[in-house]
Amino acid sequence: MAGPAKRGKNELPPPIIVKKVTVVAAGHHGGAWKVAYADFVTAMMAFFLLMWLLGATTEKQRKGIADYFTPTLVKMKEGSAGSNGLLGGSSITDVDNYPNRAGQTGSKAMTIPRDTTGGPKEGGGKVKRMQESLKQKLEKSETLRRLSRQVKMVDTTEGVRIDLVDDAQFAMFRLGTTVLTPEAAQLLMAIGQTIAPEAGTVTIRGHTDAVPYRPGELANNWSLSAGRAEATRQSLMKNGVREDRFRRIEGVADRELLIPANPHDPRNRRISIVVAP
Repeated sequence: MAGPAKRGKNELPPPIIVKKVTVVAAGHHGGAWKVAYADFVTAMMAFFLLMWLLGATTEKQRKGIADYFTPTLVKMKEGSAGSNGLLGGSSITDVDNYPNRAGQTGSKAMTIPRDTTGGPKEGGGKVKRMQESLKQKLEKSETLRRLSRQVKMVDTTEGVRIDLVDDAQFAMFRLGTTVLTPEAAQLLMAIGQTIAPEAGTVTIRGHTDAVPYRPGELANNWSLSAGRAEATRQSLMKNGVREDRFRRIEGVADRELLIPANPHDPRNRRISIVVAP
């Protein structure tokens, strides 16, 4: 029996072949395309959701959503009484930050009977007419033009409300009294001449800030706010508003603050004049 062949001295060993196999678990291009596709589908879903929301909501609801994502603008609007430009105000459907009844009901929906005459256009025409008339009177002098920023005219369910708001540079009345300042007297002259030719009863509401009187004094913010409302009524009568048109005067002291976060803010001192429809 022949034994195993012996290799010669110069003979090379047979080569060793190593075969490497690479296994790709996610296909030809890996998993990157799946991530991109998922992002695309998510973006399309968000787009169609946005389109659906725009079609399923009203203009007022969309405005509310926009205001929710712009809290800074909402805060600026709440603190801007009388600072929205000349006679800056809002419509009957807008919400303001006035705590009185006119401000609260101004944003509520209204149900109008079918047989009712007139409508929103009629009230809107009145407030625009009054705004234009008052604007012309205020532009007659530099003093009145400067004071126009203190005036805010708003159309409410009670009627056209004119707010005269104090600030750090202007006061309707001398400190702690019911005496009108000369600038306020000029302003009320223009307002009286604007209200006089309009129909409807007039209500005046006086507001104060929360600064208390010194202990021992008989006066208080209740009597002060009522007295200032009465002083406003007398000034309007001197400027053409008939006495029988006044429905009531009210003094609410500091119970309806314009700036609740700061009861001592001078903007809490104001006079509201409501001309009923």
